[in-house]
Amino acid sequence: MEEQHTPSSENIEDSNTTSPNNEANEQPTEDFKSRIDLKPLQDSVEQIKQEIAKFIVGQNEMIELLIISILTNGHSLIEGVPGVAKTVTAKLLAKTMDVDFSRIQFTPDLMPSDILGTSIFNVKTSEFEYKKGPIFSNIVLIDEINRAPAKTQAALFEVMAERQITMDGTRYDMELPFLVFATQNPIEQEGTYRLPEAQLDRFLFKIEVDYPSLKDEVQILVDNHHRQDTMDFNTIVPVLSSDVIKKYQDVIKQIVVEDNLLNYIASIVNNTRNNANLYLGASPRASIAILNAAKANAAINGRDFVTPDDIKRCTKAVLKHRLVLTPEREMEAFTVDKVVDQILETIEIPR
Repeated sequence: MEEQHTPSSENIEDSNTTSPNNEANEQPTEDFKSRIDLKPLQDSVEQIKQEIAKFIVGQNEMIELLIISILTNGHSLIEGVPGVAKTVTAKLLAKTMDVDFSRIQFTPDLMPSDILGTSIFNVKTSEFEYKKGPIFSNIVLIDEINRAPAKTQAALFEVMAERQITMDGTRYDMELPFLVFATQNPIEQEGTYRLPEAQLDRFLFKIEVDYPSLKDEVQILVDNHHRQDTMDFNTIVPVLSSDVIKKYQDVIKQIVVEDNLLNYIASIVNNTRNNANLYLGASPRASIAILNAAKANAAINGRDFVTPDDIKRCTKAVLKHRLVLTPEREMEAFTVDKVVDQILETIEIPR
């Protein structure tokens, strides 16, 4: 599949320079020499994977999608049963970056002020002072996000969408990069609160984590036995600084996307709004998310252009938490994944 859509170096140059009058041959060859150098980015991604592999076996899909979310400056929701290394992986990934990290354990009695901070009266100055909450960090891990009530979850709306907080009429901008990794358990229902669609839409990805394979689980046991059931996160070597992350995020924006692929993305998202199986389709935010994720996927694979495979690889993780099935389909035990698969099979792949 990859070979069908990967253009040669000549085709790429033609797609970037050809005018309606086919004047590509008149363009200077210097255009080709200005192609993006993705080697440093690829090396950093591989180094991050190696650092995480010191403690995590398998889970390659989760790790790659989390790296893509960093490169695209997007938040990720990690869903899986207890014990599949959701929280540990997010903490390890944060350790590979030389930035501030905070972890917030969501509970039913958590208040918005416990996250955002609050104003405290200073007796010495006779003025109120704003004490910032744990949300003021670069990487924020929210554990069991669905355990906090709607009021507390709503406190995240502004900061996740606009990367700022308004408190007592004053705006506080977050220091970049600012990323939220949230985990949730899909099995337990008691003592949990379903995330509203408005909040789900603020996540770039919903990453579903499954059980490890038998081979991977054997390796987990071997590693755990050799480590004597200890995990020293201090052995993780930071790979990225905030400046390097910003540099790589800027590189991702330069990845080439042809017009027919933009139409392909728009057609996928538009189909969700007219699909008989869906009560709620995806918004333009989803289209942009697919575009940015596809660019990042192309970059970590060493390509400065997007292919249809990049789009298909990221589409399900972008859409699965944004779509709502009709009540009839829910009663039939239909899934959003099946709908997305049908959409991808229906829409013609650009050639």
